[in-house]
Amino acid sequence: MRTITEQYTTFITDDFLLKTDAARTLYHDFAKDMPIIDYHNHLIPKQIAEDSSFENLTQIWLYGDHYKWRAMRANGINERYCTGEASDEEKFQKYAETVPYTMRNPVYHWTHLELLRYFDVDILLNKDTASEIYQECSDKLKRPDFSVQNLLRKMNVKLVGTTDDPTDSLEFHQQLHKKSSFGGAMTPTFRPDKAMAVENSIVFLEYVQKLSDVSGVKIQQFDDFLQALSQRYQYFVSLGCRATDHGLEQIYAEDYTDLEIKTIFSKLIDSQTLSSLEILKFKSAMLFWFGQQNHKYGLVQQFHLGALRNNNQRLLTKLGPDTGFDSIGDFSQARSLSKFLNRLDSTDQLSKTILYNLNPSDNAIFAAMTGNFQDGTVAGKIQFGSGWWFLDQKDGMENQINTLSNMGLLSRFVGMITDSRSFLSYPRHEYFRRILCNLIGNDIENQELPNDVEWLGKIVQDICYFNAKMYFNV
Repeated sequence: MRTITEQYTTFITDDFLLKTDAARTLYHDFAKDMPIIDYHNHLIPKQIAEDSSFENLTQIWLYGDHYKWRAMRANGINERYCTGEASDEEKFQKYAETVPYTMRNPVYHWTHLELLRYFDVDILLNKDTASEIYQECSDKLKRPDFSVQNLLRKMNVKLVGTTDDPTDSLEFHQQLHKKSSFGGAMTPTFRPDKAMAVENSIVFLEYVQKLSDVSGVKIQQFDDFLQALSQRYQYFVSLGCRATDHGLEQIYAEDYTDLEIKTIFSKLIDSQTLSSLEILKFKSAMLFWFGQQNHKYGLVQQFHLGALRNNNQRLLTKLGPDTGFDSIGDFSQARSLSKFLNRLDSTDQLSKTILYNLNPSDNAIFAAMTGNFQDGTVAGKIQFGSGWWFLDQKDGMENQINTLSNMGLLSRFVGMITDSRSFLSYPRHEYFRRILCNLIGNDIENQELPNDVEWLGKIVQDICYFNAKMYFNV
């Protein structure tokens, strides 16, 4: 009779997802050992700066992971085992019971890649193996070599680009800046979404006060507001900021005048209600101003577009945002995106730009749009970003790679991001690299590309590391 370990040996071999000899050569000889530049994620700076450790596998793996929560809910698991009051071990047991039902969902692949790469656990996770895996991994997490910085070091991460509000103190970026770290850098990313969110005037005014407090600028009129934001831009740049980020349903590009925007801001300060058009005008003005500042400071601007957020009002009220109730939206994207990019380009103020698309039906729109604003100053200046959120799985990555290949230069692509809140998410870079190498390997096998492994290997290494290294001036 076989033991549990023998019965449930994992399916992830050295050649996982690699279907041809060419794919295996590209991955093992060129992609596998490339360092990681994770230029967009949602990791907690405090945990990195303080080199935190975790008490058990649930704390590092399930806390804050809405991918896993969505899978558990779909499997009929009660909320107490997702975000509720159940013990950490009980939550892990319920996740383990769910995992066999996630086959063909990317969570199934990610789960076993993460167990294997971090903990050398090469058995399948299910209700029978849960206790054994939980205990073994939790014991390892108590060792010094499983601290946060050592996990980053283990994955060969050279840059962690956190996501930060303009009002954030960045104290932990400062702290890490002054001492040795994991062998890479942690840099802030300027994400000013709340500085545009005027649809809720009460919340916006609270934000204006917070911005005033951290900047030292008394905000009474629109010019004061911009001055305060300018001060925060300078502060972020002083701590190594290389990029900004915006999470939007779509780009805002309404026509407006300076006088209109100043008047709208005055109405906000006076707690007056804005019309729908006034809200769109203000968002458009702010987005354009941010674009100008990004060019001024030489920052890469990222736009994550297309999420329909907070769909379940009942559970949003109970659990709050970012708990697994967002979805793909079907917003109109092309015209406003074109207008926005053209406004900046017309005055030669268009910074390096990455456009992330969440609706797969819009892939060609985004990929084609990037070609309109390449100007020969920087290779791949305008990027069609990696498969994002619901699309950072095998099918989504392949579609993004193929669409970019058809309409642009895959060879200049800046590659994968984790976009994650978990320190165990870095095998997603491996996942992407295997998928990339398999696609190119298939083309070689089908005689659609020459069998020039050295040149194609160089392109693979560029996509995995060197293009992002140059693009973000690492």
